[in-house]
Amino acid sequence: MSLYKNHTLKVYNSLSGEKEVFTPLHEGAIGMYVCGPTVYSNVHLGNVRTFMSFDVIYRYLLHLGYKTRYVRNITDAGHLTDDGDVNNDRFVKQSRLEKLEPMEVVQKYTVDFHKVLDNFNFLPPTIEPTATGHILEQIELTEKLIKDGFAYVSQGSVYFDVLEYNKRGLNYGELNNRNVEELLANTRDLDGQNEKKNPQDFALWKNASPVHIMRWNSPWGEGFPGWHLECTAMSTKYLGEKFDIHGGGMDLKFPHHECEIAQGKACNGVAPVSYWMHTNMLTMNGLRMSKSTGNYILPMELINGENDFFEKAFHPNIVRFCFLQAHYRSVLDISNEAMIASEKGFSRLMDGIAILNDLTPSTTSTLDVKSWSKSCYDAMDDDFNTPILIAQLFEGIRFVNVLNDKRETISSEDLELLKQTLTTFTFDVLGIKDEKAMGNNSDKLDGVVNMLITMREEARANKNWALSDEIRDKLLALGIQLKDGKDGTSFSIQ
Repeated sequence: MSLYKNHTLKVYNSLSGEKEVFTPLHEGAIGMYVCGPTVYSNVHLGNVRTFMSFDVIYRYLLHLGYKTRYVRNITDAGHLTDDGDVNNDRFVKQSRLEKLEPMEVVQKYTVDFHKVLDNFNFLPPTIEPTATGHILEQIELTEKLIKDGFAYVSQGSVYFDVLEYNKRGLNYGELNNRNVEELLANTRDLDGQNEKKNPQDFALWKNASPVHIMRWNSPWGEGFPGWHLECTAMSTKYLGEKFDIHGGGMDLKFPHHECEIAQGKACNGVAPVSYWMHTNMLTMNGLRMSKSTGNYILPMELINGENDFFEKAFHPNIVRFCFLQAHYRSVLDISNEAMIASEKGFSRLMDGIAILNDLTPSTTSTLDVKSWSKSCYDAMDDDFNTPILIAQLFEGIRFVNVLNDKRETISSEDLELLKQTLTTFTFDVLGIKDEKAMGNNSDKLDGVVNMLITMREEARANKNWALSDEIRDKLLALGIQLKDGKDGTSFSIQ
């Protein structure tokens, strides 16, 4: 069902600095690219907040009936903190620290990234390309930029020529409202600057020094791709020269996304993206999260309670609910008090939804459910405003409570709309994991295991030790351990 035909969706475009009516390039289809993690360490909570925001955006686009291709990359090569030497390569630094091969580091933290996001009930992207899997495409783009005069080779490295780009009537700095003179004044003296024509030029391909571990052959010698080029290569390969939405954290606006715009325009002659979307910062106890200051916590430490900042562990559903109570463009501050308040609010929401199934309809309604349901859509249509949506969901819970107390009446049609709206927006759009459904699956698992325990007891009574052991061993292989005691056999899930 194409709900989008009846909705006017507005999106805040970082490029214009305004909310704009969202019009996809192709009717009913959307291409969305989000800059993924650089997998040299555990994903941090700020990243989770960014990816959660785009998970909700993705969910809502799907709910509206858009065919959405969501591409979120994995940066697993040559990510420099700047255009400096090998000592700034995060993968090399981490591989030395952990005494691992760089691709071992990549695998370790890619697995961690997926596990963390699974805990928070993220939908997987449609495509999850890696930088190392697209070296050829990056070399081809670099060759085209050199051929067209937008890039030059210097000492085995290749740089994008920012002044040449601007000379041709293009505008490096448009996303961040900066001009070249300002960029020149703010350029730091970094290693590799002597290779450039201009200090603000950025690397498309870096020459690998003898100590650099991650390296590939190229027309300019052995080296590795520049960070900005990776995303241009992967986004255009899977979404085309121009696509609808490009997202990421606000820390990527400059220089990363600015460079992507320049690369796209120089390569293809068109602006690569219609709508640029950026999430704001996550702070803790009013302060920026930072390892150096100690004001820092990993996602799983918040879930398991193994930290010094929060009085207890918090279920991933609680964390997700807390995060979505702030708009994606607002600073989100988490604290023990905020998490406790979110836990109480979440319980109130779940308790209300649990009562829904016990409500009975009347012939008429005294509640305006249709207007309320529309207000939920209005909130998400207004730049994906999750805090307003959550406020409307609590208004829906108020409806549930007054109906349960027999203070209002509701028709069967409106009751179905109330149920559908509350459950759809809570579970499908906000992405809260349906614990009730999980509980039903748990009950079924208990029933199956107890049936096998009974079969095993019968086998033992018949001295069929082979079957008894087979049942025990096969359950153990599935992570279910049987424990024989004087009161019978119990089981635990490992």
